[in-house]
Amino acid sequence: MNKVFLIGNLTRDPELSETNSGVSVCHFGIAVNRGYSSQDAERQVDFFNVTAWRGTADNVARFCKKGSKVAVSGSIQLRTYEDNAGQKRTAVDIIANEVEFLTSKNAGGDDFGDFAAAAPAPKKKPTLEAFDDDSDIPF
Repeated sequence: MNKVFLIGNLTRDPELSETNSGVSVCHFGIAVNRGYSSQDAERQVDFFNVTAWRGTADNVARFCKKGSKVAVSGSIQLRTYEDNAGQKRTAVDIIANEVEFLTSKNAGGDDFGDFAAAAPAPKKKPTLEAFDDDSDIPF
């Protein structure tokens, strides 16, 4: 089973593009704090490259920006490539199945501005008026 769950902050603004066949793909990085500190009490951080596809890609690009906190569930994918010096390198990528937005709309300004615009206006509470009921009593 290849399953990973990460919670972290975006290290850069998401980069949305499309494949030749028109499928949306979004690349972004997240910084994830480790659950412990080093001996000198410095917090340890891991950095991951994440790829999201289709609707998830569109939503990440639309509602997230550098610094946004997200929860990512997906799988780990290893890829090998050759660097400029001809050395073989291995990269670890996270392929996101789901991305949940954890930054509140008030914390980062207008992170979810489009959500707020789509929400219906709050309903006003009805006002109570004085009612003189003594005149209508039949007995």
